[in-house]
Amino acid sequence: MGLCCCSRRKQPSYDDYSDDYYYYGIPNRAPPPPPPSPSPPPASPPPQPKLTRSATLPPSAAVGPVLEKPLVDITALYDFGAELGRGQFGITYSCTEKSTGLTYACKEISRRKLVGKKNIDDARREIKVLEYLSGQPNVVEFKGAYEDRRSLYVVMELCSGGELFDRITDKGSYSEKEAAEIGRQVVNVVHVCHFMGVIHRDLKPENFLFSSNDEHSPLKVIDFGLALFFEEEKVYRGIAGSAFYVAPEVLQNRYGKEIDVWSAGVILYILLCGRPPFWVDNEKGIFKKILGGEIDLQTQPWPSISSDAKDLITKMLCMEPKKRITAAQALEHPWLKEDGKATDLPMDSAVLSRMKKFRAMNKMKQLAMKVIAETLAEEEIMGLREMFNNMDTDRSGSITCEELKTGLAKLGSKLPEAEIQQLMEAADVDKNGTLDYLEFITATMHRHKLDKEDNLFKAFQHFDKDDSGYITREELRQAMSEYGMGDEATIDQILQDVDTNKVSI
Repeated sequence: MGLCCCSRRKQPSYDDYSDDYYYYGIPNRAPPPPPPSPSPPPASPPPQPKLTRSATLPPSAAVGPVLEKPLVDITALYDFGAELGRGQFGITYSCTEKSTGLTYACKEISRRKLVGKKNIDDARREIKVLEYLSGQPNVVEFKGAYEDRRSLYVVMELCSGGELFDRITDKGSYSEKEAAEIGRQVVNVVHVCHFMGVIHRDLKPENFLFSSNDEHSPLKVIDFGLALFFEEEKVYRGIAGSAFYVAPEVLQNRYGKEIDVWSAGVILYILLCGRPPFWVDNEKGIFKKILGGEIDLQTQPWPSISSDAKDLITKMLCMEPKKRITAAQALEHPWLKEDGKATDLPMDSAVLSRMKKFRAMNKMKQLAMKVIAETLAEEEIMGLREMFNNMDTDRSGSITCEELKTGLAKLGSKLPEAEIQQLMEAADVDKNGTLDYLEFITATMHRHKLDKEDNLFKAFQHFDKDDSGYITREELRQAMSEYGMGDEATIDQILQDVDTNKVSI
């Protein structure tokens, strides 16, 4: 689960919350490691930090089941502001500390969604990792965690500078030197994690935000939902990560900390050419290409990219984990290191154009899939409605992750919990933590239906409200708002990435 999100607008209401709350503070945080250097990580993971209750907050008699500490009233400490974003497990708000007037981000996670020992353990582990790494230059600062009878709250630094690709594309020009500066911060996150005995396991551009709007604002990693403390030479199993960024050894179900270097290498590849190295429109095809290991460094714009940059990409995307360059070694690479060989000549404008399209692609595909699912004939989704109703055991009209897990087990599925969690996250388009009927149908219908001309035409007709034969930006805006595809700022940005003011079919 992720503990940080970006911009969305909505005023929260806490009027009906219980008076019993819990606080999990950080007065005894472990000291940060020395600045990044080629030093190898320690032979064994560092001790996990001891998190203690703040002495300034009077405990209540009740103890929270998630964090196992006395409950404390968070509203006595913070004033809550606008909604910043939402994910599968919760909603992030801005909040102001009453005693200092400082503004933070607060992630509220409903305890109802932390079902079962695994989800609770995952929440505890993420908080421990975030608190342990807090204070590093490219890691979001952890403030504290709280619990009441209804929710868990995680308060952290408010990163207001926007997403990685947004910052790049908004500038309108871009150079290898700028790519190296960003890449160095991404690789530094990997180095800090590994130095302190942590594997991140889900590095991707969406998990990075700039701290502020300042031109030289640092880039911060904001999500440690899949991170864990590791042991050297131990082989880890279980699918983790996101399709474009996953290392081949993860797909082979035997991996170690080297997977983070691969993911950082994919991010660097995108920074240099505008799209991922394994570019296919479905996960099966992406995974096949990753396992094939063929990386394009020949076609445009690669002939104009420096040999030093291509050398680093090759070493970071090495198929053999033990031969792959380490994060510490990458930071010393001639192209990546500070004042290195990266040129400040403007890169091909096609790179920025590709990057914009890549950013917009996933949102537009999700939207089309939802419309197609809604317009399918009943015979095309025969059985899926009954399956949905059987899984929706509490008849709420939506399926929780626990209901999905139970339902799949009854159908004979042996998917591990981690993969069910990924399925849930991928299908939950409006990010409210449950699957409604339309999201369920969208996720379970055959993907090839997206490519069928009649289904595409149905989607097109749905968007084309005035039957003009074109989809205007305003019609796309209406459709995206209708299907909960983002706030106004997100929708505006996606629409800017569409080539023209009208789309035809």
